[in-house]
Amino acid sequence: MNQPLSIDSRQTLLVPQGEFELHRNPRDNSLQAWDAADEFLLQYLNEIQLLTRHGKLLILNDAFGALALALADHPVYSWNDSYLVQRALRDNLRVNGYPAEQVKTNSGIDFPSVAVDCVLIKIPKTQALLEHQLYALRGILHHDSQVIAAGMARHIHRSTLELFESILGPTTTTRAFKKSRLILVERDHSMNEGQSPYPDSYELVVDRRYRIVNHASLFSRDRLDRGSRLLIEHMPVDAGYRRIVDLGCGNGVIGMIAAAMNPGAELTFCDESFMAIASAEANFRAAFAAARNAQFKVGDCLQGIAGLSQDLVLINPPFHQQHSVGDAVAWRMLKDARRVLVDGGELHLVGNRHLGYHAKLKKLFGNCETIAAGKKYLVLQARKSN
Repeated sequence: MNQPLSIDSRQTLLVPQGEFELHRNPRDNSLQAWDAADEFLLQYLNEIQLLTRHGKLLILNDAFGALALALADHPVYSWNDSYLVQRALRDNLRVNGYPAEQVKTNSGIDFPSVAVDCVLIKIPKTQALLEHQLYALRGILHHDSQVIAAGMARHIHRSTLELFESILGPTTTTRAFKKSRLILVERDHSMNEGQSPYPDSYELVVDRRYRIVNHASLFSRDRLDRGSRLLIEHMPVDAGYRRIVDLGCGNGVIGMIAAAMNPGAELTFCDESFMAIASAEANFRAAFAAARNAQFKVGDCLQGIAGLSQDLVLINPPFHQQHSVGDAVAWRMLKDARRVLVDGGELHLVGNRHLGYHAKLKKLFGNCETIAAGKKYLVLQARKSN
């Protein structure tokens, strides 16, 4: 096998399918919008000439659209739980001369129901999501369908291969290229027992009992994470807030408890994950039924929320995007939070001590106060003023 072609620059991908300009969302020139596994998979597809002009292709977990863009001349459906990644794909399609609608994408958590000829999978950060996806694939693979997965070698473990083999069938792995590997899957159609265990749930007690639902891509699946617990323990009670936002809401636990402790407030839940918003809505509806109204928004931070409109923004910000560690997403969240807050409005944030949110909040708001401190986490407050 010939080796994949090299990278011309940090944002130009050179592969047998062509030369493509690619950017992350949010843009971060210190991080590349694809990895060696993308290059390896595209080179492999070119060599084996697997794809036909009319064959239906499904791509799962494509990072910023590198695979879908390079294969956009084929009938492609791209499924991703990230709104930001989907928007990056549309932007990258336009930059490279394609209409944004060239590649079909999902608008919720459901997978396409039509049979597909080839499935390309980038190994996701959350193994539960991969497990859920493999079960979903059983219903859309026919006897001649091909399944190929790709990832950096450090993300492919024995348990990863066992998951493929227990749900779809036997696997083989390729040699490594630039620390990446491919997984070639042989579908065994006699293997049809079992189904996806997701969404799953756990019980949370905060003054009352809640059943917390988690769809497959969410983290901290069996209990409340320590950072969120610290923020909840220091949640303002009956503080006169009229409008509260849970930004980067995940399963919505923080906003749900804020609603319970501030019965006069209207809640908005925002996340870039389709599965997060589905989880948050299920949890809020279960907790309050028709007694409370709330808004649930999949999007880029607080996109669509008017400036100077919110009294309190609650954030447990991420410090990674897929497998990459960085603060570009968190920084955008903080700036957007300041935009939507009324004068005198507050941002309450929980974060790991070593991430230095003190400095970021002081730069944006001109002030920062520590509300609570644990061994690993801090709860910080910043107040917006003219």
